[in-house]
Amino acid sequence: METTETFESLVRAEFTPKSTYLNTASNGLLPARTVAALHEAALLRAEGRPLTSLYEDVEACRAAYARLAGVPATRVAAGASVAAHSGVIAASLPAGAEVLTAEDDFTSVLNPFHVRGDLKVRAVPLERVAESVRPGTALVAVSAAQSADGRIADLPALREAAHAHGARTYVDFSQAAGWLPMDADAYDFTASVSFKWLLGPHGAAFLVVPEDFGGLTPVLAGWVAGEEPWDSCYGPVAELAHSARRFDLTHALFTFAGLRRSLDLIEELGVAAVHAHDVGLADRFRAGLAALGHEPVPAPGSAIVSVPGLGGRQPELSLVGIEVSNRAGNLRAAFHLFNTPADVDRLLDALAD
Repeated sequence: METTETFESLVRAEFTPKSTYLNTASNGLLPARTVAALHEAALLRAEGRPLTSLYEDVEACRAAYARLAGVPATRVAAGASVAAHSGVIAASLPAGAEVLTAEDDFTSVLNPFHVRGDLKVRAVPLERVAESVRPGTALVAVSAAQSADGRIADLPALREAAHAHGARTYVDFSQAAGWLPMDADAYDFTASVSFKWLLGPHGAAFLVVPEDFGGLTPVLAGWVAGEEPWDSCYGPVAELAHSARRFDLTHALFTFAGLRRSLDLIEELGVAAVHAHDVGLADRFRAGLAALGHEPVPAPGSAIVSVPGLGGRQPELSLVGIEVSNRAGNLRAAFHLFNTPADVDRLLDALAD
């Protein structure tokens, strides 16, 4: 674990925000090292140099994400979006299968199951997901942390209930990976985008599958999904990758070039240290809100704080250089490693005015 001094010095060296940026739940800021890598990747294309290093970046990102998720790299697929990964899982289910979801969860987790048209998709309040698993449930699909308000799912209870009823589990860590410790091995399938708390550019997402692939068919497979990709460019893929790479989508090479450096930074800092920092700031904000007479959506232990009734103030806050989100009328503030107690206090002072 990094010392406080090392943590702060690394962060200061990597981030130079021009605003009080409290909106990581929408997009994380790019570290300086990531910006430099994106620039170098663009120059490779502009100057006609070989792109070999960019393909190496993809594999480095796969390995780094696997370490964060606690699984072997052979179980990690590199794609472009959670919706695409959800679509592969949805395609694997038999007609009539029941999928249990949380009400108003993020669309990318839900919609691929709905558009099938022949699945029974059932939505219940987040706090009732575990108790709502029943013998006929084929899959439980939920976000680890809710995008709208930061509420954290009771994943141990969900996992136990699913196991008891023979259901599979699918957890989206998009709003959690990077600040909330992950144990992807505890679930059948997990996914995450990389442009929020993982601090990467848009265009990359990861899917973790079981060793036996969990019955998934690589319905989106192209040449990169072949065991020998460069021998799989023409005609049907003769031999799919023996690893989760069979579920890869064509890689956004510039994105992975930058993401590699972002993931390096998360590993250097350590998720435990990032978690303590982020949640500490969120708790400071919650305490300040109470002093102002505001009650946020209950989400203990979350780095995301959502305040009912204050979302309409987002435009005026942005005008004074404080970036938050308006979600369903709620003001959503999301805290990450580049934020400070002074950022929290500035937002509280603005809300008090």
